[in-house]
Amino acid sequence: MTLSPQQDARRTNSPPLQGRGRGWGLSAGLLAELNNRTADMRRNPTEPEKRLWRALSNSQLDGHKFRRQAVIGPYIADFLCPAKALVVEVDGDTHDPDADMRRDHALARHGMRVVRVTNHDVMTNHDVMTNLDGVLRSILSALHRASVRWVGPHPNPSPEGEGLDDGRLPTIHPIFYEKSDHADH
Repeated sequence: MTLSPQQDARRTNSPPLQGRGRGWGLSAGLLAELNNRTADMRRNPTEPEKRLWRALSNSQLDGHKFRRQAVIGPYIADFLCPAKALVVEVDGDTHDPDADMRRDHALARHGMRVVRVTNHDVMTNHDVMTNLDGVLRSILSALHRASVRWVGPHPNPSPEGEGLDDGRLPTIHPIFYEKSDHADH
């Protein structure tokens, strides 16, 4: 029996893989639900997410590659730089600081560091809507402080066959955690 890629991704006997795609030790049903939600979130981004994505896409921020709406464990990160294990979260008016802290710690257990920026915050003037340049400087500063997550080829080689052709295993660096105060540096 031949399965389509979508059916194969939903098999319940799929081995858990670390990283992008299926895995994270989650059930096939939960992964399918998360992937459906990420697709919907990509189709319907908030205005601050649109603005930030225009600045982060196509490796525009000092050559760093970002993904948007990336699944990490049971969470969906607004933006992820996989090479630096850096998550950028855009907080709206309804965010819960306690829930954010629990989520940040869970992401840190997955090896991610988290930088939070706001939609609109007239008190600090360090938000996506009124000071995108300041937000980008904060993100870039966090990227420069972060270690490279792996040395050599990407640990998940492309389907075209590039990747771990020399037999070396990727080097995974220790867990990082950061909560940005969004100050210009």
